[in-house]
Amino acid sequence: MENRLKNKNTNNPDLWSAIQLLRKSVAAGGVDPKLLALVHLRASQINGCSACVHAGVAGGMRAGDTDERLHNVAAWREAPFYTDAERAALALAEAATRLQDGAQGVTDEIWDEVNAHFTEEQIGAINLEIALTNFFNRINRTIKEPAGRTWG
Repeated sequence: MENRLKNKNTNNPDLWSAIQLLRKSVAAGGVDPKLLALVHLRASQINGCSACVHAGVAGGMRAGDTDERLHNVAAWREAPFYTDAERAALALAEAATRLQDGAQGVTDEIWDEVNAHFTEEQIGAINLEIALTNFFNRINRTIKEPAGRTWG
C-alpha cells in the first residue's frame, strides 16, 4: 500500500496544537493507558486501519500490556484476559464505532455498564479516545497510511 499523501505536514500549527490538546485531555482523564490502547486497538480493527492497529499494539506494549491480551482483543468477548471494566470499555468502543453499520449504537445497557466501572471524567476520556481513534482511522484509510509509519 502506498500513501496517497506524501507530505502530511499541513503547515497548520493550530491543527496540530488542537490535536495535542485533545490527546492531553484523554491522558488527563484518569484512565489506565493499557485500557486506552485496547479501546484504540479495537476501534482500529473494526475500521480496518492498519496504521492505527499497529499504533494500538505499540501503545499497549509501551503501557505494559501483554502480547496475549493485545493479540486477543479482536475476540475479547470469548477471551478470559480482560476485566469487567475493560469489557465495558470495549463494548462502548465497538458500539460507538459501528454507527455506520446501521447498528443501534450505544445502548442504555452498554452505557449503564460503563457507568458502573468508571467516573464521568474517565468516561469522557474513553469516549474522546474512541472519537479520536475513529477520526484518525478515517484519515489514514483515506490517504492509505501504511502500518508501521508514523503520522505527522
